[in-house]
Amino acid sequence: MTIEINRRALIAGAGGLVLAGCDRINASPNVQKLLRLGEGATYSAQRIVADRAALAPEFTLAQMSPVFRTNGNTMPAAPDYQQHIAGNFADWRLVVDGLVARPLSLSLAQLRAAPHRTQITRHDCVEGWSAIGQWTGTPLRLLLKQAGLRPDARFIVFHCADDSGGTPYYESVDLIDAMHPQTILAWGMNGQTLSVPHGAPLRLRVERQLGYKHAKYVMRVEAVDSLARLGLGKGGYWEDYAGYQWYAGI
Repeated sequence: MTIEINRRALIAGAGGLVLAGCDRINASPNVQKLLRLGEGATYSAQRIVADRAALAPEFTLAQMSPVFRTNGNTMPAAPDYQQHIAGNFADWRLVVDGLVARPLSLSLAQLRAAPHRTQITRHDCVEGWSAIGQWTGTPLRLLLKQAGLRPDARFIVFHCADDSGGTPYYESVDLIDAMHPQTILAWGMNGQTLSVPHGAPLRLRVERQLGYKHAKYVMRVEAVDSLARLGLGKGGYWEDYAGYQWYAGI
């Protein structure tokens, strides 16, 4: 007998897990242990038997959701970010640094002029909802190749303009997901400029992972050799403070 475990259900619903708008998670120590075991097993299995270069399903324009919900922070309060909104992001820059040979500082106009990819994919949130939307943006791997990753780089960290409880938001992926062809830094959504509630001017789309990995308001992309020095060492804000799993592949 084979039992299939849905990862979204495992993360969001196992053992009486309670979520409120993807912003809080409360679970017993036994549930947290289960989630940690599930993460290790799933991540190991994915690395051994799954083709992590495989593409996530893509959809047609006719299949797009009429409404694509927002979640998390929808209006960062940081003064610098508010100034960028007032200036229509004319002076905004994306920094790509860390363990790279050639650090980058790119304007939104430069990103839009660079080679880009458009994809229609499904966003799966741990809160229990899904939506299909169209995303246009710069493939992350092109920026990392332009910057020149050093041999000791192992993870890519995304530093964001929004915060939760005064702590700036951050997230990370490994190099396999960073180099995936569908991993993009999106500046467009549904044929329009990305809106502020959805993460303007730039948000991560890492299509084979659950929604909380898709960091909004990306300001800086940093290549690192370890996640131990990031936050509390678990790889992301919700991973550190709410027990979410670092590897959220689906």
